[in-house]
Amino acid sequence: MLVIDDHPIVMQGVRRLAEAAGVAKVYEAADIVSGYRLFHRHRPALVVADLSFRDDGLSGLSLIRRIRALDPAARILVFSMHADPVLVSRALESGALGFALKDAGSDAFLEALDAVHAGRGYLPHALATDVAMLNRSARPAPLATLSARELQILSLLSQGKSYDAIASAMAVSYRTIINASSSMRKKLGVESRAGLVQIAVNRRNALL
Repeated sequence: MLVIDDHPIVMQGVRRLAEAAGVAKVYEAADIVSGYRLFHRHRPALVVADLSFRDDGLSGLSLIRRIRALDPAARILVFSMHADPVLVSRALESGALGFALKDAGSDAFLEALDAVHAGRGYLPHALATDVAMLNRSARPAPLATLSARELQILSLLSQGKSYDAIASAMAVSYRTIINASSSMRKKLGVESRAGLVQIAVNRRNALL
């Protein structure tokens, strides 16, 4: 099994659970490039990967696509803190077989691990419902172009948070949020922060 996550505590926890479940060998990578290299070298039976980081211009979603291009039978479980149906849908479209949440507890993670290792899809019930609703409602395509970080910013904007507050909540610089919001406005075709907030609120209401 290969675990790709930039949080050491998460990797340690996943390793312990996997070893307790009988996984013989667990490879670990803290960045996307190293993760891809390890997969290329060892071809593990299962990949557990976060999506919320970038490395050398690559995103978590691009990692999934590259792994599946290398091995179409690769079994990939996304392990994320973001319960966002747009992100889930994009991960599945990229080639992930399952999506588990980091705050769901060890039993849920092991259930997801078993399902994906056996070649079955896995989604928590609430997420499965949201993804189905998302697909039925055919939300505007531009939302699907947003990164995991941008979707998180959009969610915080919908809560009425300022850019300063968002930067603090995400533990990044104010300039990072400003740059991200500029990119989001271009992707979504709006010219102002107000337009971005309106999209964020509409999206939140659609998911309620």
